[in-house]
Amino acid sequence: MGDEARDSVLVTGAAGSLGLETALTLAGRGFRVFAGVRNPADHAGIREAARQRGVPIEALTLDVSDEASVAAAVGRVVDAAGGLYGVVNNAGIQVRGYFEDLDEAEIRRVFEVNLFGAMRVTRHALRHLRAAGCGRIVMMSSIAGRLGSMGLSAYVASKFALEGFAESLALEVEPLGIRVAIVEPGIVRTDIWGKNRRIASRALDPARPYFEWFNRAEQEADRLVKSSTLTPAVVAAEVARAMTEPRPRLRYMVGGRASLVVALRRHLPGELFERLYFGEVLRRITGRRGFARQGR
Repeated sequence: MGDEARDSVLVTGAAGSLGLETALTLAGRGFRVFAGVRNPADHAGIREAARQRGVPIEALTLDVSDEASVAAAVGRVVDAAGGLYGVVNNAGIQVRGYFEDLDEAEIRRVFEVNLFGAMRVTRHALRHLRAAGCGRIVMMSSIAGRLGSMGLSAYVASKFALEGFAESLALEVEPLGIRVAIVEPGIVRTDIWGKNRRIASRALDPARPYFEWFNRAEQEADRLVKSSTLTPAVVAAEVARAMTEPRPRLRYMVGGRASLVVALRRHLPGELFERLYFGEVLRRITGRRGFARQGR
């Protein structure tokens, strides 16, 4: 594989603020970046952002939920660059709402993008990485891949599943010279909290039993987003580390809040953490304290 192929990286979900910043950051580090976007109308915005940053990026159409689209996009990268070095599985969506307010189609859509989309892109990329005997696969997960969250059950479940997939894949491909890394940001100010915010239709029905709690959970989420100092640029820098470090870690936790919560869960006895952390979450949203385990 030539030098150009060793630098070629495909980033999925590059129309969003986090995916776009990741593509721009990698291009600035010398990678030949192919930015995959679902809507062809987004190509112009990708090119303009690259022009303003002064880096080259090639936009291509890629819908991670469509097999033919994934095959065509990966094929285009390989044809243009002569091979493939890395994939950043960044494409992802949320649907906000309590589990009982979600219908199966909404849940399946989240898994189709967040889990099966990443699997689909990875499957098409792997034979090229195997042929090269090297490469990187980065999974964009979240603190939600390590910790449950009220009103986000479908999203959290998809991220827990993504992390299990990534860990298993890492074991399978490491002997082939391919390294897998999981990037786990805390709350980042991205489009997923704004124009791309998805709320289950039944969650907005005042007659639903969780309506008031869901509204309080959304207000709490907005407060955390507003106070967060974590930016797409910080997360993109960690993706670049995972793509360039000679011995990349399996996990890259990003953000002080997320790192603190995960550290507490690691070091505190399970029931104590649940009582302190989940109990406080329940108190803020419902006014009730929970997770005080009772003996039988």
